[in-house]
Amino acid sequence: MNSGFAVAPAIAVSCHSALVRGCPPALVSFLMNIHPENLFPGSRTEGLRVRTYSPKASEITRAWFVVDAEGMVLGRVATEVARILRGKHKPTYTPHMDTGDHVIVINADKIVLTSNKGDKLFVHRHSGYPGGLRTQSYGKLLANKPEEAVRGAIRGMLPHNRLGRQQLTKLKVYAGGVHPHAAQNPEPIEFTHAKAR
Repeated sequence: MNSGFAVAPAIAVSCHSALVRGCPPALVSFLMNIHPENLFPGSRTEGLRVRTYSPKASEITRAWFVVDAEGMVLGRVATEVARILRGKHKPTYTPHMDTGDHVIVINADKIVLTSNKGDKLFVHRHSGYPGGLRTQSYGKLLANKPEEAVRGAIRGMLPHNRLGRQQLTKLKVYAGGVHPHAAQNPEPIEFTHAKAR
């Protein structure tokens, strides 16, 4: 190929692949003489910049959702709630900003663990002192403190930094079926795939 032609890189690649494939010389000559201005008339090929939209804090609107966790699998509910808290369901999702919505989880005491995970999985916490490790089964934690079990599962699916801690403040978990956030008019949301079979 002659380097004197003003050919766009994509066209140069297609010309080279056409030569390799054994394309007719007339077609190769035609491709070599195409200028980008002829492909896109009236458009500028130099200085064209695509701007990426990044939402400002004042432009973020937050909705309220309520999730009834009765008869649902803990891990499946936690992934969907974490997705809403992060804002990944919105087209304005930005990884380094908190664009998520508020989520209320009710009936946390009726959430389900599959495959006897209540006895197989354990929750560990440490006081920071020697010999201060405390271990508890997930089933026992769900029986005693269901809000803490659900919150811990969701917290593990959020970023482990300041952003994740800020997103976790939008989560409200209640063991019963009543919540004090009726003034926010939360919209009920269902996760059909999270139901225990």
